[in-house]
Amino acid sequence: MPVSLSIAFMLIGSSVLSAFLALYLLALVQNRQLQGRAGLPGTSEADTVFLFNDQVLVDASDRAHDFLASSSVGGSPWVKLCELLEPDFPGFEQKLRALEKDRRLTLMGHQNLSFGLIAEWRSGLIRIVLADAKITGQVVSMDGLSFRAMEQELRSLRRTLDQSPVLTWREGKDGAITWANRAYLECAAHLFNEASAPTWPLPKLFIRDLIALVRPAPLSDEPGYCGRVTLALPNEKQARWFDRFEFADKDGTLQFATSADRAVQAESSLKEFVQTLTKTFAHLPIGLAIFDRQRQLALFNPALIDLTGLAADFLSAQPSLFGLLDRLRENRRVPEPKNYKQWREQMAALEAAASSGQYEQTWSLPNGQTYRVIGRPHPDGALALLFEDITAAVSLTRRFRGELELGQSVIDGMPEAIAVFSIGGILVLSNAAYAKLWGIDPSTALGQVGISEAAEVWLKAVQAGPTWARLREMISSIGEREDWSGESHLLDGRLLQIRATPLHGGATLVGFTATARSTGTIPGRRRGSSQRSAKVSAIEVV
Repeated sequence: MPVSLSIAFMLIGSSVLSAFLALYLLALVQNRQLQGRAGLPGTSEADTVFLFNDQVLVDASDRAHDFLASSSVGGSPWVKLCELLEPDFPGFEQKLRALEKDRRLTLMGHQNLSFGLIAEWRSGLIRIVLADAKITGQVVSMDGLSFRAMEQELRSLRRTLDQSPVLTWREGKDGAITWANRAYLECAAHLFNEASAPTWPLPKLFIRDLIALVRPAPLSDEPGYCGRVTLALPNEKQARWFDRFEFADKDGTLQFATSADRAVQAESSLKEFVQTLTKTFAHLPIGLAIFDRQRQLALFNPALIDLTGLAADFLSAQPSLFGLLDRLRENRRVPEPKNYKQWREQMAALEAAASSGQYEQTWSLPNGQTYRVIGRPHPDGALALLFEDITAAVSLTRRFRGELELGQSVIDGMPEAIAVFSIGGILVLSNAAYAKLWGIDPSTALGQVGISEAAEVWLKAVQAGPTWARLREMISSIGEREDWSGESHLLDGRLLQIRATPLHGGATLVGFTATARSTGTIPGRRRGSSQRSAKVSAIEVV
């Protein structure tokens, strides 16, 4: 082979080798520059790559599609990507707006420093690469059973959170929402009249410019409890109520909002019921005082002020039970005790008896009034005292009792034995002469004395005859009747004169007069009208 040809081949070979060497060195330098600029190794098949045209997904790697499928929100791939990246890269969407100018953006993970993101602007397209410095270029091995169990657990947790009716979301340390479940997203979409899930970043529902704290939050000892808030949603007549819970950790706060609509509705119904009772109590003439389990006055009505003479400001200050009773004692609205020690013992007994529902006494006050005081227990250890002014009823009862005693005294002063039977044949009235004549006082009998029992007593002391049958018929008759009289003889030989007079309401008055001789009156003979009028006048006097 000619020397010139050999030299030519050597020159060609060295040129090709130099070209390959130059290309290799150039690629190595670019790769090192890329690593120095990004702070991460170059992308590889293990990376997750997305290609967007504005916010429309043009292409993505298999790992990228799997990454988007793990999102719990609906909407476009761009919305899902923002929801997934926001926890690790706060403000991700806002930072991408400057990509067209800067051409390249590199972000390190907020929670995981080995996790990074590279975004590049290429001819109007946005290329986003997610990579992990620890596993890039490496193969992560895991046995099939463990991986399958991990996937099943992850799907179960996602379904659980998506189906939970409790609004659940997570906020970062800067207050921005980094994650939310389906219930929160649907509520946010409803609030802002959006057809689908709201775009990222998610709006905050429970902030002061969106909610109205209508009333103070109820006290609660539950851990993490923040209070009760209301949220007015469009196209809904009534606002929705929620009880908020917040739990802090190193990454921010995990928050929950449970529906409190039923609790608020029950509280409103209870409040309306109490208002109705209060209005009803306000018109009651009976004084009402309800004490709680600590024996502090919790509720009273205006009648209590009128009956006790206590000032409204004193009652509004919720005095204790013994404080109220002491003030009643000062106002002379309780029975006057002999000494204060006895008074305290009586009040302690009052509380014990009222707590068991056995206290009911009549208080005779020094000013002549009479109160009926009743103590009744209430649920949860509460106690109610009822004060009723029964002065008029007691006065009427005493007057009626006095009139009865006067009438009984008048009848007892009559020499004639008198017995009055009701329309049913029951002995309702007799005098002392009747008890002396027949040797028995019906007022001392344990049960009712009817005409049969009375006739049995009579027949034991008289001679039998038709007079007694006619007398029983007269007493037992119903309808129009006339005065009747007759005679019989006692076993001791005395003559017994008998008269029966119809009274108002079907009652019958029977009179017995024992004499030493016969008057010649024919037994069973009807009396004249003048004699009947005289007897009626005598009865009216009695």
